[in-house]
Amino acid sequence: MSLEFGFILINIFTAIVSFSTLSHALLHPSSVSHNVSRSRYYMTTNELWFNQTLDHDSPNDHRKFRQRYYEFMDYFRSPDGPMFMIICGEGPCSGIANDYINVLAKKFQAGVVSLEHRYYGKSSPFNSLATENLKYLSSKQALYDLASFRQYYQESLNKKLNISSGGSDNPWFFFGISYSGALSAWFRLKFPHLTCGSLASSAVVRAIYEFSEFDQQIGDSAGQECKLALQETNKLLELGLKVKNKAVKSLFNATELDVDADFLYLTADAAVMAFQYGNPDKLCVPLVEAKKNGSDLMETYSTYVREYCMRIWGLRVRTYNRKHLRNTVVTADSAYRLWWFQACTELGYFQVAPKYDSVRSHQINTTFHLDLCKSLFGKDVYPKVDGTNLYYGGDRLAATKIIFTNGSEDPWRHASKQNSTHEMPSYIIKCRNCGHGTDIRGCPQSPMVIEGKSNNCSLPDYVNKVRQQMVQHIDLWLSECRKSIRSSI
Repeated sequence: MSLEFGFILINIFTAIVSFSTLSHALLHPSSVSHNVSRSRYYMTTNELWFNQTLDHDSPNDHRKFRQRYYEFMDYFRSPDGPMFMIICGEGPCSGIANDYINVLAKKFQAGVVSLEHRYYGKSSPFNSLATENLKYLSSKQALYDLASFRQYYQESLNKKLNISSGGSDNPWFFFGISYSGALSAWFRLKFPHLTCGSLASSAVVRAIYEFSEFDQQIGDSAGQECKLALQETNKLLELGLKVKNKAVKSLFNATELDVDADFLYLTADAAVMAFQYGNPDKLCVPLVEAKKNGSDLMETYSTYVREYCMRIWGLRVRTYNRKHLRNTVVTADSAYRLWWFQACTELGYFQVAPKYDSVRSHQINTTFHLDLCKSLFGKDVYPKVDGTNLYYGGDRLAATKIIFTNGSEDPWRHASKQNSTHEMPSYIIKCRNCGHGTDIRGCPQSPMVIEGKSNNCSLPDYVNKVRQQMVQHIDLWLSECRKSIRSSI
């Protein structure tokens, strides 16, 4: 999820999506024009609260914390309409986004709820994010949160509809993108009786220790000319750091980054953003032109980073500064520390440079990631990715009724499930600007397109065809659920 898992960066507290995405830390698309009414991007921003169990694994710990959620019932067909659960991921959940799920909810006359992930946004159990307080931050605890909330909400809905205790449940369907897409798939795997099915969009279900395929996909998505220009730019950056360190970093407004590898991670993530979010021309057109004309590649690249990544997307230098990431006070930027904890303990997704033909600096290696984890959380922290894949099954999870979708240019698709089966259909959405979560968000994603429209995708027919398949699966699985509910009455 960048992770970035995850992952993706910005003015995180104004993120316009309920789903998160991954890159280095979190690259949430946040900088929508402030001249546009915020409500235009949401179905609702009305905050509701649920008292959630802190530790689902302990029979003796009865502590609770307040967890934020949202509901949108304008389309709900009472009393037996479906409920859509949108899972929020590794970032603040500011509301229910007005993307393609709005279209689906209207089509299926569904109510929509969305639960903020524990620790993120306003759902923090503790005032301090010291390492010892992060022990309850895990995907497993998050899945139990979803199960607990789903039961609570169904009971509340039954009361509103005057349905007697023990009455039948509404059919539920779960949705998620990126890390939350993995949670959507894992929820169906672990709690199949609580959902009729799941959409796992760009779902990073395979925890990966050394994720070199990520960088390889960036090179493939860029194409040969752009890839060569990126590689040459990277060499110039590495050389420039040796001879005029501060001057190079100042080009990127990044002089606060004392560790050179942290700076090189920022510049690598900046390249990722163009392809992950469906805007390859923002990077490749000026860079290839500069290379052909003999112009300054470093200056051209820094302009792209400042004007596109920072100004449009809200990329923040300080979220690459390990001094800032060690801050344990709960702030709007806390999501970056929290996501790194999940990456450093259970998920990995270390975006290491491939041995050959790398686009990013070879200073971004396994040692860099392990040192960063220890610097932030202590010497005993290590990503137990084998245990995570053993628990969930990786990309070989044994489940049913999960739709997997991935954009052809998205580097995260290599952590997803790309082989299709009857019980778990998987679709690759092929087009030049089909990136992370294209089926839900459309393309390009800067800023988010209302209702996730597909008309700006380079091959919109591919997107629409996959969406038609999604609708057919959702329709079938909801229908099967209703038959099962009726037969149990």
